Amino acid sequence: MTLLEQNTIEAIDLLKKLIQVQSFSREEEGVSEMMADYLSSKGLKVNRQGNNVWCWAQKYDSAKPTILLNSHLDTVKPSKKWTYDPFQATIEGDRLTGLGSNDAGGPLVSLMATFLTLKDTEQKYNLVFAATAEEEVSGQKGVASILSELGKIDLGVVGEPTQMHMAVAEKGLMVLDCEAHGKTGHAARNEGDNALYKALPDIEWFKNHQFEKVSPHLGAVKMTVTQIQSGSQHNVVPDSCRFVVDIRLNECYSNKELHQIIQNNVKCDVIARSYRLNSSSISMDHPFVKRGIEMGREYYGSPTTSDQAVMDFTTIKMGPGDSARSHTPDEYILLNEIREGVKIYIKLLDGLIV
Repeated sequence: MTLLEQNTIEAIDLLKKLIQVQSFSREEEGVSEMMADYLSSKGLKVNRQGNNVWCWAQKYDSAKPTILLNSHLDTVKPSKKWTYDPFQATIEGDRLTGLGSNDAGGPLVSLMATFLTLKDTEQKYNLVFAATAEEEVSGQKGVASILSELGKIDLGVVGEPTQMHMAVAEKGLMVLDCEAHGKTGHAARNEGDNALYKALPDIEWFKNHQFEKVSPHLGAVKMTVTQIQSGSQHNVVPDSCRFVVDIRLNECYSNKELHQIIQNNVKCDVIARSYRLNSSSISMDHPFVKRGIEMGREYYGSPTTSDQAVMDFTTIKMGPGDSARSHTPDEYILLNEIREGVKIYIKLLDGLIV
């Protein structure tokens, strides 16, 4: 049995154990400890901060670039529509059913097996593996909290279910809290300045405006007004109208840049809840992408947000499993998807020059 085959078998066995431990976002203590113990059993020096675990393949060489292999330990909560026990790893033929099996347990253990297979090989890069927390809630104590510990990263491979195709761009997310101001008055008389009416032109702008830069992978920026609140009672002219805008950005704009453009075009107050979740992309000329294309892997722009959003370096999202299964009842991954995933990761990374 080859080292790759042995690491893959053990990765699948570990995934079964991980599924059996509740690991909702911000409650990953058990799976974090399990991952740390497993990596320690391989003779690795394991670092742990909060519920984040990471380790290096060999002694760090500052003269080399660094590649990060990263996926998340946490899961969403299961719905009541599960027909299987979400915390019981159920194997039927090639199918492994359980909460987090697909998102992102399969990618997580596949990257881990890849790391363990490559850790003692001589590469022209430093290699670090990180199993991190709070991805499903974009939490402050997830991968973003350990990036300063890792130092300069030249390429991040983010494990999410993509059918082992390459997500070369990912949409960012920015939520705006907007408020139009007026003056209160009695609805029966010609009094006041109706804030709701003042908000309408801005809402119309959000509905119709088309930003100039359109991504070849992600298309146009999409803005959607999703909530509105105004008025206290039927006979009082409202002096405030608050509304919320959900914005999905392409890689052509940063969150701060887009916020400034919006402020210059509307009259209402516009406050961004956060600038953290930026869009991301990787050059089609990047060696990893070129090697992937040569291997027949497809590439696309991803509409879903991952930990790429908090990484300010070059990243690509790729992993076994199917995004369509994520957050669904009776979530599953195929064991063969994991086996093939590890093989593809190895072919992409072994000997890569970044």
